[in-house]
Amino acid sequence: MKARCVECGAAASLAAKPMRYACHCGGLLEVVHDFGDADAERLKDLFHRRLGERHTIGASGVWRYKELIAPELPDAFIVTRNEGNTGIYGPECVREFAGIRQLWLKAQSENPSGSFKDNGMTAAVSHGASLGYASFACTSTGNTSSSLSMYAATAGVPSLVLVPDEGISLNKVLQTLAYGAQVAAFPGTYDDGIRWLNENGEKNGCYVCNSVNPMRIEGQKSIVFELAQDLNWELPDWIVLPGGALSNASALGKGLRELFALGFIARLPRVAVVQAEGAGPFHRMVDASLSTLIPEPAPRTVASALNIGNPPSWRKALETLKLTAGVTTAVSDAEIMAAKACVDRSGIGCEPASAAAVAGLRKLVQGGVIHRDETAACILTGSLLKDTNAINSYHLGADYSEAPWRNGIRRVKLNEEFQVNLEE
Repeated sequence: MKARCVECGAAASLAAKPMRYACHCGGLLEVVHDFGDADAERLKDLFHRRLGERHTIGASGVWRYKELIAPELPDAFIVTRNEGNTGIYGPECVREFAGIRQLWLKAQSENPSGSFKDNGMTAAVSHGASLGYASFACTSTGNTSSSLSMYAATAGVPSLVLVPDEGISLNKVLQTLAYGAQVAAFPGTYDDGIRWLNENGEKNGCYVCNSVNPMRIEGQKSIVFELAQDLNWELPDWIVLPGGALSNASALGKGLRELFALGFIARLPRVAVVQAEGAGPFHRMVDASLSTLIPEPAPRTVASALNIGNPPSWRKALETLKLTAGVTTAVSDAEIMAAKACVDRSGIGCEPASAAAVAGLRKLVQGGVIHRDETAACILTGSLLKDTNAINSYHLGADYSEAPWRNGIRRVKLNEEFQVNLEE
């Protein structure tokens, strides 16, 4: 499997240990496919026939598109939970709230672990297994951890999850524990955890499953593949999604670029990336026309999945905006929770980070950036039950949040003295 650096263009291989996540120049890697003479109409027919499969790899909403995601990966290594296959909905109350002519909600919250991370995680864990890794690791504000621990449990291998000791949803940590991961809480932010894994993951024998992993991006491309197939290969004017680590924006752009180049779609939609005001370094960079991102040292938002001050995939996400004439915006916690209440009342439900997409769409429509007569799809990234404290706070005025280490989870310092022992 081949890759290239998104910054300097240098070639890299992902076909053997040690797994590479970045170029020698520090730039992130991107998988490069040789689709050759791929026939879009033939593949559309193949993908349509797989919709009726059960108990096969093709029944997965990710591996249905294997020819476009990881054609060289042997089927024997694929670890799947029939991820993808998520619903697409058009609730009238949410359309009216957003103020747009037509709106679809793509509910990635219906994935087996409850979030869009499953689309990328099945690809990452399967690739790691094909390279011979027997343990997997990530740092997480929540959804990545529960997804990784689920796939590791499915594969029968151990996993290590590092979580910040404040500002995350305890629901997600409990889900991660239930799947059997070894969880360690550390003082600091998501960015500190990424840094530690970049420096220490390989020496501890772990395949790192964060969004710095280019295979995560390949799996997450399937979200836009499935959305396009849902809509008979005619995408709306806009696709709107929340932005935390920006892996979803990166994957969306790569998927759109490939669909357009191969002739699956006749035009590119525009993309809007929505961040929280308390954790919006990417929006601030784009809004100020800066050439580089200035990290947010202390990100803070009710949408805990967006609590990321230094998103590792910002350069890839910026390419997505350039490709699609895209935009960014930032919304307040109050706007996020108002949008969440609307989505919840539609009978679909979502976690606060998902609602940021709907809040951002409404703000962009009200500001005239998106015209009321246009069409849009919002990506709902996580389920309603991912963060019940947000529901308590909004509806009951009660705050039941507790730091994970106060609930018996081991607290560690991410330094050279921290040792990984996945046999515990």
